[in-house]
Amino acid sequence: MSAHFILLGSLFVFLIAGTPISVALGLSGVIAIFFGLDMDAVANMGTIAYASIAKYPLIAIPLFILTGMIFERSGVAERLVELSRAIVGPRRGGLALVAILVCLIMGGMSGSGPADAAAVATVMIPSMMKEGYPKAFSASIIAASASTAILIPPSIALIVYSIMVPGVDLRALFAAGLFPGLLAGLAIAVPALILSRRHGFGAEGGAAIRPPLGRSFVRALPGLFAPVIILGGLRSGLFTPTEAAAVAVFYGLIVGLILHRSMGLRDIYNVLAESAQISAVVMIIISLAGIFAFAGSILGTFDVAAEYILSISEEPMIVLLLVMALVLLAGMVLDGVSIYLIALPLLMPIMATLGWNQVWFGVLMAMNVAIGQFTPPVAVNLMVTARIANVPIEATMRWIVWPILAMILSVGLVIAFPSIALWLPTVLGYKV
Repeated sequence: MSAHFILLGSLFVFLIAGTPISVALGLSGVIAIFFGLDMDAVANMGTIAYASIAKYPLIAIPLFILTGMIFERSGVAERLVELSRAIVGPRRGGLALVAILVCLIMGGMSGSGPADAAAVATVMIPSMMKEGYPKAFSASIIAASASTAILIPPSIALIVYSIMVPGVDLRALFAAGLFPGLLAGLAIAVPALILSRRHGFGAEGGAAIRPPLGRSFVRALPGLFAPVIILGGLRSGLFTPTEAAAVAVFYGLIVGLILHRSMGLRDIYNVLAESAQISAVVMIIISLAGIFAFAGSILGTFDVAAEYILSISEEPMIVLLLVMALVLLAGMVLDGVSIYLIALPLLMPIMATLGWNQVWFGVLMAMNVAIGQFTPPVAVNLMVTARIANVPIEATMRWIVWPILAMILSVGLVIAFPSIALWLPTVLGYKV
């Protein structure tokens, strides 16, 4: 039996059987190496797994996870909601726009869609219910909006992409994700407004109190500074992405402990413990995925798979659409980090053959993964918001289809006009 078939076939069987993704990746790699190479290679699996995470840029992942949790606990979300309500004002669909805007800003702090969804849903859903928004609609809009967190810097998914694709500048990826992320937020806002007006969701006129803009801006200012510090420091060269993550953690603690005074020592312990647990899961996945990637590279499986995909059509656009469809389907059942770890070794030979821009393709992958985060059956963001709203995912199907279609349209625009992603990093002088 071919080692290529054993590697991919065993991974598929393990995933179908419900095996945790990290275990499935590691086991399929070990089995394929055992049959395709020799026992000496199997004996080195521990070294390979360790080498997969012994990389300096990966330190940014647990630090940005910690940053997101600190800002979630420090009351930043509530103050951003107040500022957004002051900007949007009372109108049909106003709170839906507020939720989208807050998700975009929070995405610039956490880099994680589920964390963004949890923070915003906890604050927004009770307010949206009071103004007549159905819980299923609110959960759908927030889940879709929170998916932009893996596009708007700092993005954990883009960090993983930069590690796996040699020669890609993470700063260029961060800059390239900004406008597509804003485009995705705008795309979600259109159906949210249309549906709200059609069904009469939200207060209008004097039915709701509009917070004073000046006071709301001052209260939200510490939170607004977080993305400015991260992106400004990267642009100025003051610190690297990993150092930016450390600075963001330190700043978040200042906001929570001193400025907002909403965190105590017990809160610090809790966020450290919870972020450590989440980070450990991510790192275990990355380490065991290293075994899978090693097996596929040594055995030549990824080259064979790439040749098969390229044999389907000689037209680059058809191949790109096929790849995007596969990534979208994967996003419906797997988390973003796992998709990058599984798919990128297969896709890098295709990128090289067809000459796709690596930064542009990384953003396209992130956009498709973002859609998968709120597309059933798994839809990790939607699971979070539906649980907070206390509604079954099935109840959201009526509403979630419209943000999905809107996001797919935004992906089409970035495919048709690569400058949407590449203009900003080019202007900033990054290598694209």
